[in-house]
Amino acid sequence: MVTHEDLLEVAKKHFGFDSFKGNQEQIITSLLEGKNVFVLMPTGGGKSLCYQLPALMMDGLAIVISPLIALMKNQVDMLRGYSENDTVAHFLNSALSRAEITKVKQDINDGVTKILYLAPEALKKKENIAFLQNMKISFYAIDEAHCISEWGHDFRPEYREIAEMVKMIGEAPMIALTSTATPKVQHDIQKNLNIEDAIVYKSSFNRPNLYYEVREKGDNVNKELIKFIRHMEGKSGIVYCLSRQNVNDLTNTLVSNGISAAPYHAGLDAETRFKNQDDFLMERVQVIVATIAFGMGIDKPDVRFVVHHDVPKSLEGYYQETGRAGRDGGEGLCICFYSPNDIERLRKFHQDKTGKEMEVANQLLNEVQSYCESTICRRKFLLHYFGEEYGDHKCGKCDNCAKVYCQVDMTEVIILVLETVKTLNEQFDAKHIVDVLKGNKTVAVMNYKHTNLENFGELEDVEESSIQAVIRQALVDGLLSKDVQSYGILKLTKAGQKYLRKPYRFEIAISVKDNEDGDDIIMAGEGVNSVIDETLYSILKSVRRTISKKINMPPYVIFQDTSLEAMATDYPISIEELQNIPGVGFGKAKRYGEEFISVIKKYVAENDIVRPEDIRVKSTVYNSEKRIAIIQAIDRHCSIDMIADSLGMSMDEILTEIEAIVSAGRKLDINYYIDEVVEPDECDEICDYFRSAETPDLKTAMEKLGYDDFDETNIRLVRIKILSEWGN
Repeated sequence: MVTHEDLLEVAKKHFGFDSFKGNQEQIITSLLEGKNVFVLMPTGGGKSLCYQLPALMMDGLAIVISPLIALMKNQVDMLRGYSENDTVAHFLNSALSRAEITKVKQDINDGVTKILYLAPEALKKKENIAFLQNMKISFYAIDEAHCISEWGHDFRPEYREIAEMVKMIGEAPMIALTSTATPKVQHDIQKNLNIEDAIVYKSSFNRPNLYYEVREKGDNVNKELIKFIRHMEGKSGIVYCLSRQNVNDLTNTLVSNGISAAPYHAGLDAETRFKNQDDFLMERVQVIVATIAFGMGIDKPDVRFVVHHDVPKSLEGYYQETGRAGRDGGEGLCICFYSPNDIERLRKFHQDKTGKEMEVANQLLNEVQSYCESTICRRKFLLHYFGEEYGDHKCGKCDNCAKVYCQVDMTEVIILVLETVKTLNEQFDAKHIVDVLKGNKTVAVMNYKHTNLENFGELEDVEESSIQAVIRQALVDGLLSKDVQSYGILKLTKAGQKYLRKPYRFEIAISVKDNEDGDDIIMAGEGVNSVIDETLYSILKSVRRTISKKINMPPYVIFQDTSLEAMATDYPISIEELQNIPGVGFGKAKRYGEEFISVIKKYVAENDIVRPEDIRVKSTVYNSEKRIAIIQAIDRHCSIDMIADSLGMSMDEILTEIEAIVSAGRKLDINYYIDEVVEPDECDEICDYFRSAETPDLKTAMEKLGYDDFDETNIRLVRIKILSEWGN
């Protein structure tokens, strides 16, 4: 029997630890006793020690199954750093040469290696199975075990074959470890590994030092991100994107704006990935822009912020990725930029999946959307999702807890929701319940003939988002639950049944305004929505009006309102700063800029204005090259629709690019194309309209000219012609 003192002595000798965290000691003891173990421990809780320490104490070789080469390398490097002998730990994967593989196997044969890391793909190779069959295996550790479950956020089919491979090599105790698992995922892992008898150790998911915030993802998301990172100067951070292209583009943008950043994704060669990872660990770069491939097993305790530039695919993934912030117990800011359009885009990506895969993926997205749109305390929502209750108090460290709410009575709505769930025999998900109550005649509603239900259309005047909010609150309050076996299906709990028998007032919170007492919390994640200086804005409009009269052109031809708003926010006091204002550019700054700069300089001096830090989101190489290609093609008088096709763009997208080019001061002659597609009389009438119009707004133009008489694309083309000829 190993005593507490024995374990501490080994932990001190090999790892320098004087004590254990959380459940570590109990987990290690159970494994030493030969029992199967399931460990659910959030990132930073010390999962690695739970199998590394017993591996050093037990006879034989411990096999650790791990999903990523980067994770294996990091873990092996750490173990070798603790040990006097570099042979104590090895990994086998595709990154090794034949000679290196031979050396690894020789060290294992010699009995000097205690831990071997493999990916499941390497474990299933016949030569590796044959080799390991002759070894004494102390135990198997399955790290990132959520990869086993089809209901998990990072499912890998190879992980489901582990139990079969273990049986071929030789059975031994098993420890499965993960930082994110809902009750369903946990059940799936244990069942697949045949360790339903495992002792389960669950640590709290609450990370009290982390601040959670969801921000609306608008057109200026990169500008907002740059300002946030500059506010975090000298502090390490990770920015997650969903695609490799997004990673590359965003990295280019950050670097172009003076931020030390490097990309990390599976499309980079191994040498580049390792270098970028090492640069981040050694703080040669401040920010890693990455896909979810980065961070697993990376032991950097002082990551101070984690930003999701794109909405994550699941709450499990989100929780795991945010968990890489503040692992030392210090500051950890977790910012997620959210747009419903991103959710819809991800749903489209799921359309090529099989029926079950698509159902799982969409249900995971539903949970993400609920989290982002909820007014409930973020921490409470996350903990509830993972089966842990937080209580009724506010956490004080999330954006929702920093807001003031009014309580809205939704008693009638919750009663109808619960009644409908019950009437439909608890066989449908939240979306279907909402469709029935709203009276939406979807395919599913029609096929099941639910238009005949008494409750059909009863809430047609209530916003869908409000009904969804009621369902979210009911789940957190325990009136409803989601079935473990059929993901997303709503079930009435005993409390829900009791509520229907004896209803009471049911309220949901609607945000009114930011909490004035929560400035310290808001500053932690520093909202960066700019405030326009209305006085300066009025002055700049007056300057524009004077110039427009002088040159006999509409004011918007000089600078549009959005440009003036930006000037009244950022206070540019040089031509260089002015040309970085949206819609200005070099040409317009040179032509009209001096008068505006002069006025702004005087205003800043007279009013002792402390100017905000200059935020310049410079174009990435990709955008610059694309615009150059458009300009060159127009100079050659290529058809605009043909230019769009060659660049893989829609007509709307290419016109938007051309409008941006012209607004920035570049003169483009598109008369050759207008002559082909727009009738002369129509062109003249549109020109006459814009000569006297107070605004270049397209919607206003359509209303004035007539939707039935004029094509929107033609109006945009003529507007571009006018802005280019008159303004540039």
